[in-house]
Amino acid sequence: MPGNLRRPEPKLFTNMETLNTVILKPGEGDRIIAGHPWIYHSEILRVTAPLTEGELVQVKDPRQRNLGVGFFNSRSKINVRILAPERVEVNEKFFEERIRAALAVRQKHLPEATSFRVVNAESDFLSGLIVDKYEDVLVVQISALGMDQRKAMIVAALQKIFSPRAILERSDVSSRKFEGLQESNGVLFGEQNGPVTVNLNGLKFETDLVGGHKTGMYLDQQANYQAVSQFAKGGQVLDCFSFLGGFGLHAARAGAAHVHLLDQSEDAIEASKRNAAANGLAEKCSFGTINVFDWLKENTAVKPHERVIPRFDLIILDPPSFTRNRASVPDALRGYKEIHLRALKLLKPGGTLASFCCSHHVDAGLFLDSLLSAAYDTRHILRRVANYSQSPDHPVIPMIPETEYLKGFAFEKVR
Repeated sequence: MPGNLRRPEPKLFTNMETLNTVILKPGEGDRIIAGHPWIYHSEILRVTAPLTEGELVQVKDPRQRNLGVGFFNSRSKINVRILAPERVEVNEKFFEERIRAALAVRQKHLPEATSFRVVNAESDFLSGLIVDKYEDVLVVQISALGMDQRKAMIVAALQKIFSPRAILERSDVSSRKFEGLQESNGVLFGEQNGPVTVNLNGLKFETDLVGGHKTGMYLDQQANYQAVSQFAKGGQVLDCFSFLGGFGLHAARAGAAHVHLLDQSEDAIEASKRNAAANGLAEKCSFGTINVFDWLKENTAVKPHERVIPRFDLIILDPPSFTRNRASVPDALRGYKEIHLRALKLLKPGGTLASFCCSHHVDAGLFLDSLLSAAYDTRHILRRVANYSQSPDHPVIPMIPETEYLKGFAFEKVR
């Protein structure tokens, strides 16, 4: 920082009686009591003393009833991120206990998995912290100031629990700037060079943990990869927005006659080819490096009085998010309808369309409407055969709507 200006060090209290207090306006505590961890600037009535950015504060309602403790940051729209409904000491032991509790959830619901999300921020009551496990390497992503200031505690707790070969940081999310933080990437512990081979449902995926998407790959589809593959046996499969080949390679292993994978990223397609070869599935797969919208348009274009000949028994649509805010939802819905329209034209009668949306701002109802509207416009009747959500290592807390973002459907084309 310029001159002699330095960010104040957070107050790491050991005596809970010394915590400063944030008092909320009347009625604003209800959401916090119900379990939502975010307190916005507009909800605060007053503070009892000048606060240091990132310090642990206690939160009370106007009648002085305790609502919990959390990290304070005046620079963020979220002024306080609640950690616990009771007063706790936030130290290495706190993080160890909270992370062990999160790990127990994964071991219960994904007992065979060796790569999964260990901590999913608000879903695990650690707002602003994500930890992904890729075999024996951990990747940390921090998006909140209070967590960032306690990075050393978090790393120490992770070392104690997992004894990993390496811990990497991929805190390159744009939301950090709203917390007064710059991007931060690098090795926090150990050594890591080159890609990591990740095992998902018994298939191997070469994964770039340093430069890949998110923290390396999309772990939230792990259960869905397996679930959707049941529709692939003996069929011609189209995997759109294929990335590293998650859906496509699971379909090939499940007995698909052939799988065609499409992605606009040349790096992703090249990695998919290597993954197909590593799993002995290369002969069943073909690949295209192309904008999926363009490919769908080209392959559904016909002259007047001609019709598209359906070619696929299973089509999978798993695009990146089409919207980052509510203002762009109408454009996103048009995008979803466009790919649904063209996919339905290419789908054989009796075939299955599995389609996913990962935008929190497009709820399941809106997403379903985009699909059914496309069916109406193409004069097709659909039979719903499955609903999908994010894998259980990305838990959904109903009182925190932001924790639920991935939704999907599988429909059979009746006619």
